[in-house]
This record gives sequence, C-alpha cells and structure tokens, in this order.
Amino acid sequence: MRLPLLTALFVLAAGCQTPGTPDPAARADALPIGRVQGPTDRSPLEGQRVTVEGVVVGDFGKGFGGVSIQSREDDGDPLTSEGLFLAMGGQPARVLAAGDHVRATGTVKEIGPGGASLTALVDVEATVLARGVAVAPTVVAAAPVPEGWESREGMLLRIEAPLTVTGNDGLMRFGELITSFDGRRFAPTERAAPGLEADALAQENFHVMLRLDDGLSAQEPGEPWFLPEPLSDDRPLRTGSVIRGATGVLDQRFGSYRLQLTAPLGAITQAPRPAPPVVAGDRRIVGLNVLNLFNGDGRGGGFPTERGAARATDHARQQAKLVATVQALDPDLLALMELENDGFGPESAVAKFIAALNAAGPHRDWRVVDVGQGPGDNSIRVGLAYRTTRFQAVGAPATFNAPPFDRSSRAPLAQAFRAGNGPVFVVVANHFKSKGGCRPDAAPGDADQGDGQACFNATRVASAEALHAWLATDPTGTRPAGQLVIGDLNAHAQEDPLRALYARGWRDAFEVAGVDEPYSYVWAGLSARLDHALVDAGLAARLRGAAEWHNSADESERFGYARDDDTDPWRASDHDPVLLGLDLAR
Repeated sequence: MRLPLLTALFVLAAGCQTPGTPDPAARADALPIGRVQGPTDRSPLEGQRVTVEGVVVGDFGKGFGGVSIQSREDDGDPLTSEGLFLAMGGQPARVLAAGDHVRATGTVKEIGPGGASLTALVDVEATVLARGVAVAPTVVAAAPVPEGWESREGMLLRIEAPLTVTGNDGLMRFGELITSFDGRRFAPTERAAPGLEADALAQENFHVMLRLDDGLSAQEPGEPWFLPEPLSDDRPLRTGSVIRGATGVLDQRFGSYRLQLTAPLGAITQAPRPAPPVVAGDRRIVGLNVLNLFNGDGRGGGFPTERGAARATDHARQQAKLVATVQALDPDLLALMELENDGFGPESAVAKFIAALNAAGPHRDWRVVDVGQGPGDNSIRVGLAYRTTRFQAVGAPATFNAPPFDRSSRAPLAQAFRAGNGPVFVVVANHFKSKGGCRPDAAPGDADQGDGQACFNATRVASAEALHAWLATDPTGTRPAGQLVIGDLNAHAQEDPLRALYARGWRDAFEVAGVDEPYSYVWAGLSARLDHALVDAGLAARLRGAAEWHNSADESERFGYARDDDTDPWRASDHDPVLLGLDLAR
C-alpha cells in the first residue's frame, strides 16, 4: 500500500488470442515461475533477465504499478510459488486485466528487505497470448506451516478458514485489516517476560496472522471497497469479528505477508459492542486516557491544536464522547492521562471537561484536583477529579518532577482521599514514556533491544523505581492506609517496568480480582495492556473488582471523533478505560 514500489518499462504486443484458443506465442524458452521464485525467501535468479508465462490474477496497476501473474500449471514442487509480480512504469498503452495470459520478459528483482521481500520482474516486456483465461484460487483451509506463505507468494488464494479480526487500526488510513487463524492474539510480553517464552509467542503470532489489504496505494482511501456492507454502528467490524471467505493475491510488502483482495469479503460475524461493566464495592475509580484532550484557547479558537483536535467541532465531539464514557461507567473518581497542560483556569482543557461532565449530569459534584501549575512541563499531563459527595480530599496534592519525570515520563500526581468513615488512601495518576520514537542518540537501554519492549524501556524502568521510592516517602504527608498507582505505564504486564513494581510489593489489581485476559490497547493486531492499576497491601484487601470497558481499543478510527458525527462513547479514545471497585467507606 502507501506508494508504488518502483517503476519499469511495460510493453503490450499485438496479436491477442480469443479465450480458449491455443497459445501460439508460447515457446520452450519460458522458465517456470516456480524456478524464478525458488524454494527460499529470495529468487536464485536475482539480477538475471528471464522469460515467463502466466495468467493475470491480480490487476494492481493503480495501486502498486503492476500485476500479479500465475502459472497455468503447477511445477510439482511444493516449496516454490507459482505466482510472480510484474512491475510496470506508468500506464501501458493497453491495461492488462485479470484473465490475460501473458508472456513476459524482465529482470528478476527482490523488492523489500532481507527475507521479507517480494519477488518481481522489472523492466518488463510482455505479449498477451490470450484473454479470458480462468485460474482457480488455491483454497486455504488452515494456517500454513511456518514456511508455508513463501511458497504461495504471488498466487491467487481463497481463505476458507475463519479469520478473526485482530487489528483494525489501519482500516481507514491504509485500507487494511490484521487477521488471525486462531482468534484474538496477545502481545507476547503481556503473557510472558521478555526472553525465550515471549519469543516463542511472537513466532506463534507471526505464523497465524495475515493482513487483508485493499490493493491500493493511496492513504485515506475512503470507505473500504471490500466490505460486503458499509461500516455502521450495527456493523462496526470491531476486533474479534470473524470473516469467512477472503479471496486475493498473496504478496509481501512493508515487512509482512498480506492478501491483496480481489473480491469483497464473504460473511462477517460482527463482534458485539459490550455493555459498560459493573464491579462490586462502595466506591468506583476509573483510569481514562483522554487521547490528547486539547481545547485550543478555551474560547472556541486556537485550532488546530498541537496534539489534539484540528477544529473546534472536532474537540466538541471528542469531549462529548469522553463525557458519555464517564457517564456510562459512573465512577466516583477519575485519573486522567493526556490532558493538555494549560493550567487550571476556567478555560483550561481539564476545567472545560469537568464543567461539561457536571452539565451533562446526572452527577453535578465533580471537582478537579488543582495543582496550581503542571504537574510537569510536558505538553500533556495527568490529572485527578472526584465527586465531592463521594470523596473528601485530604491535604494538598503532591507531584514529582525529578528525573526521569523532568524530561521523559510525565510527572505523576498524588492526592490523598477519604470516603465516608473509611481510612485515608492515596491515588497516584501516571503516564510513563511511550514505546515509540526511537532516536539514534538514545541512552543505553532506551534503544529497541528487539525483545518486545520497544523503545525507552530503560526510562520506563527508571520511572517505576523512582515512583516507588517517592511514594515510600509519604509525599502527601497523610500516612495513608493504602495506595493506588493507576494510569498509562506504556508497558505490557510482564515487561521490566511492571516486574520492577511487582518486586517491590505492588500487585496487579486485575490479577487480584481474578480477571482473565485483560487488555486495554490493540496495536499491530495484538491486544495488551498499557493501562494498569496497581495496589499495595492496604488496598488489595479492599479491592472488590476490576474491569475494562472495551469501548475504544476494539473500534476502528471510523468511529472516532474526527470521522464520526456521533457523540456516543464508541472510540472515545484509543485506550480502554480501567474500572476498579473498592470498599473504602468503612
């Protein structure tokens, strides 16, 4: 997708035959396509000029500047593919169409890096031998053996096995879906510590996952043409939906195998949108990433913003979706991430949001924890808000701006509270340094180590250790009976930052509550947690339930505020909210 990979010369000769007639131009010097492909990742004839014959099974002239052809007969070698990509430069005098049997001469080239390349012919000269020739797709009834996709590169396939949608984040931007032959897939380091076990899970994911692509190079291609019915609230194509029947040409671009679809998808069983979760306990606490909630100048101007909405109308929908999310979860306290760091005045992003929450009801007693400025000087910050009839703030808030919170991770915010006749406890809102944006000059340990933890892992570990040490000093001065660390830690459950906190006595609230397979974020087709809730021993005994509401991570961007006119809670953010239930009032 994205951009045509290369250009080449493509010439069509006259003398095309009618369907079903012999191929008089066929000669014995044409090599079998399987011999050009070879039995390994790269062609044994790379750089050589060869002649092949095959039938066009995929016309991708507008998308990738070429067509895919396939041999009319199998060469009998199960390790070699019968398909090949012909790269064209511009539009030829007469565009090839599916069903054209062609004789093509060109130079063998591997397009792409290392073993993730696509075998193709460039500088092509071709003759159409016949038109209207049918090639039956190869039926795929199960995930291939580990090396199986390479032997089908460039071939027309029909996937009959059910495919589970594991990622739809590229659906609107690139016209692609990530699917799996084996249900929802989880990030390896959500399940296992970095190392051999996580590596094995990564290999398992690789072998059962396949991208479905629209065969186009344009970004933002519009409504995906391959869906049997348009996206809608009734048919949102959430992660977890199941597709039965996908036909296209298998190729390898942008580092992954993908099926370039040549026909609309078959039947789709839609994953249902879930009702808001309910947890036990006399008080409910929610952690919510608000997806760069920036409100311009707070008076309807100042758009586009640095990181958030492009227009005032977009911000209005974004805020309304977040308000709808909070209303549905009905919490008593909010820990917020990715707020605009613009103070606490009446025109600040957080003040406007809480005002909108109070105006929408049914509760009108929400109040912001006012730090005065910050916390921190990052363009985004964390925040806390609470219902004054459900919680009483005890003492002053505390923040921590020492390294690494002064440069990378956002400064944490701690506030002590009491509910009813219950003990004083502390809530700490957090947002650690993200996984993306590796830099060549990254400090040791912050470069991607290739272990699944991505970039800036060392900074996140340092953040976890510094956070624990800070909280051990009782920064609120309230001698709390328990503490809750909640927020976007930008690390999966078994990665080093979380393990550092576990080792210091913090407990995963979802493990304490016995929640099976939690996740709050879906990226690259893998589900995992970036958003966590950790309790110390004092609060672990009072925890009564933990849940995530999957109103956002499983939804495509089609339902986000920038594309959807609705103000419902679907795709209110790119993270799912975390909901905890605790007994705190006695």
